[in-house]
Amino acid sequence: MEFDEWEPVYEAILEDFGYDRSGDERARDVLASLTDGFDLGRLSGLRDATVAVAGAGPSLETDADLERARSADAVVAASTAVDTLAKHEITADCMVTDLDKNPETVRRLTDDGVPVAVHAHGDNVPAVRDVVPDCTNESVLPTTQAAPRGPVRNLGGFTDGDRAAFLADHLGAAELVFVGWDFDDPTVGPAKAQKLEWAERLLYWLESRRNGRFDVLEGRRSAIDTSALPLE
Repeated sequence: MEFDEWEPVYEAILEDFGYDRSGDERARDVLASLTDGFDLGRLSGLRDATVAVAGAGPSLETDADLERARSADAVVAASTAVDTLAKHEITADCMVTDLDKNPETVRRLTDDGVPVAVHAHGDNVPAVRDVVPDCTNESVLPTTQAAPRGPVRNLGGFTDGDRAAFLADHLGAAELVFVGWDFDDPTVGPAKAQKLEWAERLLYWLESRRNGRFDVLEGRRSAIDTSALPLE
């Protein structure tokens, strides 16, 4: 995903949520000041692999989703999905997070040599300043939803979950399988529900770019608002 491809969608997200682009850029620059370049070769195990993209929804603990995660060649997990999987002795190959829930897991994984894609946006600068300096630097993959700068990359995506999918795609995954994804989770508030709508749209875009079909979108495609997506 190149930024010029991502930028029109990013602008639509900013407009929909009323976010300030300059806030994302400031957060990106803070993250850049705290990190060095990440060697994407450390995630070469995702290339040509079946990658489980783990969301943090309640369905992650179902037998079916846990077995799909175990059966995958690699796992990229969003936020607290890492902890849920660990309870069932499933190890994530990469964590994707904006540091909103489990900073202790982020610190521990980087110390253990597990890559963590740490995302900076306009609302999480205090968390970035608090958590990132305590991480093992070479295990931090810094990301932004604004234009990339310095060591901070933009691989596409908006929420932790769909950014995990875009990351796996960028690294050459042959197949993406989705576990722990609950678009209609009744326990989330309006803001989170709006973010899940965007995650759904972005997965639709990603499957189109890959000329494939994600099973997590089965029965849902006709209701997805695709007006902001640059579909061919």
